[in-house]
Amino acid sequence: MNEPHKYRPTDKMSDLICDNYSLLMVMSRFGLSLGFGDKNVKDVCESQGVDCSTFLAVANFITEGQCTYDEGDTDFSLPALMDYLKRAHAYFLDFNLPAIRRKLIEAIDCSEANGVAMLILRYFDEYAKEVRRHMEYENEAVFTYVDGLLAGHLSDRFNIATFVSKHNSIDTKLKELKNIIIKYYPETGNNNLLNAVLFDIFNCEQDLASHCQVEDFLFVPAVTQMERKLRNEH
Repeated sequence: MNEPHKYRPTDKMSDLICDNYSLLMVMSRFGLSLGFGDKNVKDVCESQGVDCSTFLAVANFITEGQCTYDEGDTDFSLPALMDYLKRAHAYFLDFNLPAIRRKLIEAIDCSEANGVAMLILRYFDEYAKEVRRHMEYENEAVFTYVDGLLAGHLSDRFNIATFVSKHNSIDTKLKELKNIIIKYYPETGNNNLLNAVLFDIFNCEQDLASHCQVEDFLFVPAVTQMERKLRNEH
């Protein structure tokens, strides 16, 4: 018998957010907006056209930190999960990383021959490029392949195991960037700006790690299950 998950469809959506504020990110990536009063999760999802079981699968996965997938336990929708992942990619590439870069430029002194400041900025730009390559590959190759599966087409040139073999962690470089800032950036009169951007980098690192886990432990097994089902039908 499976343990019941923490959050249920009958819980108030506002209680989920107050219990774990990182679920605000999950909400926005499902396209859910605030202002839902005292409605429960099921009613909020239904009124905004979001698959409730998929939202809860991700919310519980992120909160419980569980890294197992039970086919009988999670009846989420693969199209809804893929839509969530696409919105997450847009968030990182179009909003989060550019915002961190702007704060970084404001916080470090790039005006004079400050070798460390230029190194930090260059390192960040390289990192952002790597994240873009990683996510664009998923958007173009992986999600297109899964769209084909959902339409009933198996490919003989690609499968989800190909993606798994290439799916490397993209938060490692952020760890190195944090270390450069913490250990080597010279102290200035007011470090509030630098500490604020460092805080954002820590958050981004955690968010990216969590995003990759959702891909590895929810998305990949669901796609594998879909592949198996189609093979059995052919």
